[in-house]
Amino acid sequence: MSPRGRPRAFDRDRAVRVAMELFWRRGFDGTSLSDLTAAIGISPPSLYAAFGSKEGLFHEAVEVYTSRERAPIARAVREQPTARQVVEAMLRGSADAATDPDSPPGCLVVLAATNTADEGVREFLAARRRQDHALVEERLERGVAEGDLPAGTDTAAMTTFFMTVQQGLSLQARDGRSRAELRAVVDRAMCAWDSLV
Repeated sequence: MSPRGRPRAFDRDRAVRVAMELFWRRGFDGTSLSDLTAAIGISPPSLYAAFGSKEGLFHEAVEVYTSRERAPIARAVREQPTARQVVEAMLRGSADAATDPDSPPGCLVVLAATNTADEGVREFLAARRRQDHALVEERLERGVAEGDLPAGTDTAAMTTFFMTVQQGLSLQARDGRSRAELRAVVDRAMCAWDSLV
């Protein structure tokens, strides 16, 4: 009898990426433990040993997602020279990311929050969205300080308006709106810029 081969090593990064896609498509509540273990190829005890809980795995999946998919917001803030260009690049990048044919439509951080009864998960995702909101608001406030935006600009209201558009793009993408349709939404949202400053 030939000796058995060594068991395949557990690939944590792959497991988190597989879970991320399931959570992205189905939400937290819509992804069962059996869905996760079947897709990853591990037993429930192994999943608990690796991640502590389904919620622990979800948190790791969101960490991976936000390091990659949050890029349109962080990249816009980092790279664009004016407040207006930051907002426009954020919205255009979000529209493109939400309609990427190689990924599920929409945004995990927005969509997973709309279909969970788990208060901890809802608050975790809300905290993620608040981070994005703060990043944009701080950039608009910097625009005021640097004279890029007029003194007295209500940066809080502007941020809420444009973040509402940004999050709405995700819902529209999930409902099947095309990239061209979402880009047209961005065009119209940017027409509101002058009335908000």
